[in-house]
Amino acid sequence: MRKQIRRILAATDFSEVSGNVVPLGVKIARELDATLYVCHVIDLPTISLYGETVFEPIMQQQRYIDFARREIETLMEKSGGEGIDWEPVISVGQPVDEITSVVAEKNIDLVITATHGRSGLRRLFLGSVTERLMRALACPLLLFKVDAPESSRHVIQRFPFRRILVGCDFSDDSNRAVEFGISMSQEFESELHLVHVVEPTAYNEYFRLPSGPEEPLQQDLYDSIREKLGTLIPGEALDWCTAKSTVLVGKPYAEIVRYAGINDIDLICLGVRGHGMVEEILIGSTTDRVVRRAPCPVLSMSPAVK
Repeated sequence: MRKQIRRILAATDFSEVSGNVVPLGVKIARELDATLYVCHVIDLPTISLYGETVFEPIMQQQRYIDFARREIETLMEKSGGEGIDWEPVISVGQPVDEITSVVAEKNIDLVITATHGRSGLRRLFLGSVTERLMRALACPLLLFKVDAPESSRHVIQRFPFRRILVGCDFSDDSNRAVEFGISMSQEFESELHLVHVVEPTAYNEYFRLPSGPEEPLQQDLYDSIREKLGTLIPGEALDWCTAKSTVLVGKPYAEIVRYAGINDIDLICLGVRGHGMVEEILIGSTTDRVVRRAPCPVLSMSPAVK
């Protein structure tokens, strides 16, 4: 059941938002005795759009590469990276394409990055590298939303993860998240909170749901789901972590975020379902919405993860 994490990629663009991606990567790599790859992607076409004309592209590219290497070395020094096995990875191109290629080339087990967590029209027009990575990567993506430098530092303080929430809807996507969440809970000897959210529109065809908050959830449905959640946890996992199965009622993203806040969760693990472009932009997924609202980092598992 344990998923070995031996190669970690920390993706940074040197912005304030991603300022604690490398320190978190250093902490996780040291805890798991893993190799850390610190990745920066130079997007030359984007640079030229902001007023710098490319007259000598080869020389300019080398200049940016040299700058990126110095920045990475400085970040590693500030992050206390001495004593861990690490390597800088600098490439030129589109960030999602380049990071995806590095993951395949280096056989990466975990990618770490940060996001602004934009929503609404800003998300519609600007898009998000992290949201595209959530669906493209063949390994789990650990990301955290940064509203201010203080929230980024708070992420570092929450490691090691002592309380891990795994959202489960019994789909193949969420089952992969369950397996990885259980593995992480064993690795850190954490509390494991396995949560299923009953969404009325998904169940009202078969069951009578509560008519109001004062009426309890139909007991046989509640017991059936809890029993099914329990079967997902192998017996040997309980030797290393404590597990709790919970059934909630409501919108999945809202209930997961609320539960995480109430129970002081350190990490949320969720599967990402594939969407068409229009659905993804205008509606979004449960994982997208959780990332933008969660009080802690989110570990996402794309359909590409085997």
